[in-house]
Amino acid sequence: ASGCILMIGGRSIVSPLIIRTTNPIRSQLTIYTTTYNNSMTIKLPSIKDIITGSHAKSKSNNMSTSAADACAAAAPSSAGAGAIESTVALGAGCYWGTEKFVKKDFQKRFPNAVKSAKVGFMSPDANAKPNPSYRAVCSGSTGNVEVLNVELNDPDKHYEELIKFFFMFHDPSTKDRQGNDVGTQYASAIFFNGEEQARIAHKVKAELQELVDAKMVTRYANDKVETKIFAANPFYEAHAEHQEYLMKNPGGYCNHFYRFKEWPELN
Repeated sequence: ASGCILMIGGRSIVSPLIIRTTNPIRSQLTIYTTTYNNSMTIKLPSIKDIITGSHAKSKSNNMSTSAADACAAAAPSSAGAGAIESTVALGAGCYWGTEKFVKKDFQKRFPNAVKSAKVGFMSPDANAKPNPSYRAVCSGSTGNVEVLNVELNDPDKHYEELIKFFFMFHDPSTKDRQGNDVGTQYASAIFFNGEEQARIAHKVKAELQELVDAKMVTRYANDKVETKIFAANPFYEAHAEHQEYLMKNPGGYCNHFYRFKEWPELN
């Protein structure tokens, strides 16, 4: 049961009680109300009326219907509950390699999974200086992380797969470092959008730690997964010459490689 406050004639006088009833044919949502600071009262139906639905047929339901409509407008919609947002930003060291592995290798596994992907910068600090330059980020002084901002076509199907894949091609156990690249700009980081993305990211990270502890993943430098998980902040796209760099320059710098290629199953 739940309720909300309605304003009628400039006064908050109605407190609706929402009762969910189920019969063999269908589930119903019916609103019944009582009023306060006012002489008018709506009589609550009997349990029998609620079960049979006979009260819903009564003409005295006009006030209840209005209350239901008002509550539906005031309450957040449940239609999108549990939905996964389509965009996530991933930091896994130099963004050239992150881009290559996601746009090329991930899509070999899951064709057309990626709608768009751009390299750029994102900070864990929502108040960080906007639009940092590449040179400034490389200095390590801005707090920004080199990321690939990925938009998925079907996040319900591919978001968790992407997070698992993310842990396959970089080392999340070396804090603020990937190979020769050292600094906060090279942090292992997931910038999530929405609660469901956050939940899945934390779940996969925890599972990975269990795999490391169980010696089922052994090619990381250390034994602790250091990946940071942050709420997404403004994304600043890098210059055009940095986009798809390794696609344009196949022999270009990349220190990413597979630590494992299939996600192990925990016993």
